[in-house]
Amino acid sequence: MLLVDATVGAAQYATVNDHSAAYDLVLLAHVLSALVGLVAVTATGGFALALRAALRRGGPMPEALIRYYRPGVNRVGRVLFAVPVFGVALVAMSGGQWRWSDAWVSGGMAVWAAVAMVGEGALWPGERRLQLVVARAGRHQSDVADSGAEPPDAGTTGDRPDGGAAGHCLTIALISGGCAAALVAVAALMVAKP
Repeated sequence: MLLVDATVGAAQYATVNDHSAAYDLVLLAHVLSALVGLVAVTATGGFALALRAALRRGGPMPEALIRYYRPGVNRVGRVLFAVPVFGVALVAMSGGQWRWSDAWVSGGMAVWAAVAMVGEGALWPGERRLQLVVARAGRHQSDVADSGAEPPDAGTTGDRPDGGAAGHCLTIALISGGCAAALVAVAALMVAKP
């Protein structure tokens, strides 16, 4: 048996929860794309911190970092662009229940747009720069292994190919954390619908 809050009349409760299966599927796609986008943004920062630690430690590059930073576009991160597509569809399918003038709708779109701009302008270009750092480190490791020389200690700069990349990793991690926090805040806004 469903309990209805006393402040919500039965007719209003029925209207709020009377959506088609198509609406529910679009809502599910909206939520899942937001979740995948959040995980991708968070992973970008986590791997940047792991790369920073590996660069500072020296020695061979961990295989997980080599796999993550293989050359190419972070396509999983671009799932974030599906979020507003499904959001627009939800507003259109709501039968007038949700409007663009609702603060939580327009606020959510504004925060999403800011995260998307930061992602495209700083986060993912920074990740591509780190791909180059990992590729150079891999070539450097191969050269050292081929020559039989000892790799430089973690505390020395030697001829390590990081060239200030450890600081860049921290920047990417901070940008990632800010984007992730903004996405969590907008998710809370979407759930609360103030």
